[in-house]
Amino acid sequence: MADFHQNGNIATLHNLRTRSLDEMTYELETFAQTRKMALILPCLYSELETEAMPRILAELSKVTYLHRIIIGLDRADEAQFRHAKEFFKGLNQNHIVIWNDSPRMLALGAQLKDMGLAPAEQGKGKNVWSSLGYLIACQDSAVMAIHDCDIVTYTNDLLARLIYPVANANFPYQVAKGYYARVGSDKLNGRVTRLLVSPLLIALKKVVGDRDYIDYLRAFRYPLSGEFAMRTNILPDLRIPSDWGLEIGVLSEAWRNLAPKSVCQVEIADDYDHKHQDLSEADADAGLNRMSTDICKAIFRKLAADGTVFTPNVFRTLKATYYRCALDLLDAYYNDAKMNGLSIDRHKEERAIELFTENIMRAGHFFLDNPHETPFIPTWNRVHAAAPEFLANLREAAAADDAEYD
Repeated sequence: MADFHQNGNIATLHNLRTRSLDEMTYELETFAQTRKMALILPCLYSELETEAMPRILAELSKVTYLHRIIIGLDRADEAQFRHAKEFFKGLNQNHIVIWNDSPRMLALGAQLKDMGLAPAEQGKGKNVWSSLGYLIACQDSAVMAIHDCDIVTYTNDLLARLIYPVANANFPYQVAKGYYARVGSDKLNGRVTRLLVSPLLIALKKVVGDRDYIDYLRAFRYPLSGEFAMRTNILPDLRIPSDWGLEIGVLSEAWRNLAPKSVCQVEIADDYDHKHQDLSEADADAGLNRMSTDICKAIFRKLAADGTVFTPNVFRTLKATYYRCALDLLDAYYNDAKMNGLSIDRHKEERAIELFTENIMRAGHFFLDNPHETPFIPTWNRVHAAAPEFLANLREAAAADDAEYD
């Protein structure tokens, strides 16, 4: 059974195993009568061919409280888009597959580029941003959730627990972040959270001093989870990072725009496993190598925006402090794994720490050398101000693609 600890920064909603899924689903169905709920699934076409997606589809088909499902489809040609539409016909809810690479969508992207408002790069951030734009254009949902499409242990209990805190009008939460233990195949997973984010935040507190933002991020048990839910009224002002800093970026936006009492984290799964990224030590632009650098940059940018001054000396000190903190935490993780009968490869873990140590400096140099970088995709409010017709055109383009390639 889970504990009931509260950290004092954000509310933690635990799974105490005292309530059935049927009871929670009934209550969500009641909420849905006056507060329509939507789900966004940012998806690569290749994920349709994995073991995870058929399971997710089967579980979602049982969900009765969702009003709309939006599937943002990346890296698909016309034949693959047609196949994706057929694949998702198994859903019982109103749903649409948005073909992000269609001629219509590419034309809309060119319009944004001409206005200087286009996302800086392709990827999950752009996919989520486009899907949010479609949802905003629909103007019919009060609550939305997002989760990844590579969860091999998925059950619809995950979605129910994720969306409940923001669907319940009696709760004050505008944002709910999912968390879980990253255990699978008898191993302790979640390397970037365990070996980078946690020790980096400890090191930052030692080097730059007490910062409310650092305490806020440290309050999240799994800050890099891809599962979160929000009330849709906050979406038009949400800044979405275009790089691998998406999850940290969304939490930072919640920090910037909302009171701490409006944010919670919720335990959504006992058993969670998904696709594991390679460390990609030889390629700084791939895998966890790229991800770790982007996450560091996202944290540095936010601290700088709040008044923290970074210099080369600060980053050198931070590198040394992080390395010591990470090794200390590795001892704790190793003992925790052994006590629970899990395996952990200390050599590989230390190699990851060494890579992350270098990437802290790499991110620091990039931050100092590019002070004018604007890594966020413009908010939908800004797009609307520049082109009031754009959201309607986005919705019409998605509907036209849906009709033409049926």
